[in-house]
Amino acid sequence: MGFGLGIDVGGTWIKGAAVNLDSGIPAGAVRRLRTPAGGTVEAVADTLDRLLGELETQAPLSPDRPIGVAIPSIVRNGVAASAANMDRSWIGLDVRSFLEARLGRAMCVVNDADAAGLAEVRYGAGQDVSGTVLVLTLGTGIGSALIVDGRLVPNLELGHLEVGGRKAESRASALARENEGLGWPEYAVRLQQYLQHVEFLFSPDLIILGGGISACSSEFLPRLSLRSPVVPAGLENSAGVVGAALYAAAGRDALLPA
Repeated sequence: MGFGLGIDVGGTWIKGAAVNLDSGIPAGAVRRLRTPAGGTVEAVADTLDRLLGELETQAPLSPDRPIGVAIPSIVRNGVAASAANMDRSWIGLDVRSFLEARLGRAMCVVNDADAAGLAEVRYGAGQDVSGTVLVLTLGTGIGSALIVDGRLVPNLELGHLEVGGRKAESRASALARENEGLGWPEYAVRLQQYLQHVEFLFSPDLIILGGGISACSSEFLPRLSLRSPVVPAGLENSAGVVGAALYAAAGRDALLPA
């Protein structure tokens, strides 16, 4: 598949890299720039412009291949339908058309958790797993991606499920653990309750837990007890970048045989 360029826009950092799409390995270090305060559309576009200038020297890139951009939003045909930890001016914006006009390059826009899910199933912990794979990113909120028989089901917002009368991500995200000062045993109880709920709804063949907290998986994974296997993400913080590049090259059917 050659090389692609992927960017992951987050509430704190905007990360990017040229990615070898045959191996899923970034061609150089994943570069990152601080997300502008407030996360306005224009300010983020300025930062993307700077980042692209740094990235395009990393590897031979086809000028005809779109740049993949993962954003913390529901995305329908390039249009943002929500905004998590970003300015509300993103909502309703045709992000793809805006960035193409602003940056002068073909763009492809995808939900950030969907990008991470595609990357994990193609190159990471979900390789060679058939059936239903659920990828959950535990961070500021809870992102989710569902891949069924190699096909992405886009924009699944499972962090907004209610568990125990509260939104799941307000109880079981990494940020909730930090804000409430929960020890790992207490946090594992909450995560167990949430995972049991989504397991009942989707009966996945594998659950992959990503986000920054996956680096501490030895603290909470042994405390979980589910029917489905649960494993930490394999690509760690590069999953969104790699998945954005993959999505730009192949779309939501990136995992299906050519």
